[in-house]
Amino acid sequence: MNKNYYVIIMAGGIGSRFWPISRTSHPKQFIDILGTGKTLIQNTYERFLKICPKENIYVVTNENYVKLVKTQLPDMGEQQILTEPVMRNTAPCVAYGCFKIESLNPDAAIVVAPSDQQILDEDAFVSAIEKSLQTATSHDCLVTLGIKPSRPDTGYGYIQYTDNVINNDFHKVKTFTEKPTLEIAKTFIQSGDFLWNAGIFVWSAKAIVKAFNQHLPEMHEIFADARPEYNTDNEKSYIHKAYQQCINISIDYGVMEKADNVYVLPSEFGWSDLGTWASIYDLADKDYVGNAVIPSEKVIMYDSSNCMVNVPGEKLVILQGLHDFIVVESNNTLLICPRDQEQNVKQVVADVKNKFGTKYI
Repeated sequence: MNKNYYVIIMAGGIGSRFWPISRTSHPKQFIDILGTGKTLIQNTYERFLKICPKENIYVVTNENYVKLVKTQLPDMGEQQILTEPVMRNTAPCVAYGCFKIESLNPDAAIVVAPSDQQILDEDAFVSAIEKSLQTATSHDCLVTLGIKPSRPDTGYGYIQYTDNVINNDFHKVKTFTEKPTLEIAKTFIQSGDFLWNAGIFVWSAKAIVKAFNQHLPEMHEIFADARPEYNTDNEKSYIHKAYQQCINISIDYGVMEKADNVYVLPSEFGWSDLGTWASIYDLADKDYVGNAVIPSEKVIMYDSSNCMVNVPGEKLVILQGLHDFIVVESNNTLLICPRDQEQNVKQVVADVKNKFGTKYI
């Protein structure tokens, strides 16, 4: 196993689209949302143990979630859990992790990945990551993984690539497009040169530090100035002050869309970003009329089909005459809504917060 390989798992989000199961105090990455017996972050961590030594895996998360990380990933050392005092999107998160690793090992090659994705074919995933680490190291480029699309999905970002390739498989990126309309997504699929953006990045420490210097110079300065503090007792307090100076920007907007050395690896490894109840429904086991029930021990359904049901295991639930609905109960809150209107959940959360404060959020 290559000791120069490192992983940064981003685990700071609050997962509001999975409310009421995902709460600010206990978001989706720390929940066994698929009913597999392991939480999303546990699955992610175990996946990366196949790629690098466990001491080379870092988690960047909100200060409030440190206890959850320690409980669910007990093998992680204190220095491997990097805390953010405020949410500032993904660019500061990536900068913090990469600059810290670069100060430890200038020859590092780094994978940056979300904590809440589903990967069905782990062997294919490991192969794609290892190939990307080798290419990023030898070609001084920024690599992103693109998923071959199976449908014109409006919930994903898209990457357009060219015929310019390195190492046979890595295509030069032409454009990034955030969640398009259905009509535009259809044209992307028809063109054949677009991939879904998986939000998984691979690069050498040297290349990403250089990219921050070129495209986000102020953020580069903030985290470069912290080099004497990394891996010392002063790191946390120093970084928490430094975060207040960071702008709120994603790594996609801040670096990837501007850099001219970005390559994408078209990949197929059974990927889902688990961003919505629809994505959970697609992956879950279903009965003969399309109902996905997690857990299913005490749920009885009559004349009901194509429902996504997630309720406490000890509760007896009877549903009759319900078709194409989401039924979710957690934390003294019950949500019932049509499956095709789940995009309204974020607004519901905002309305609940306005009416009842943070008690149910």
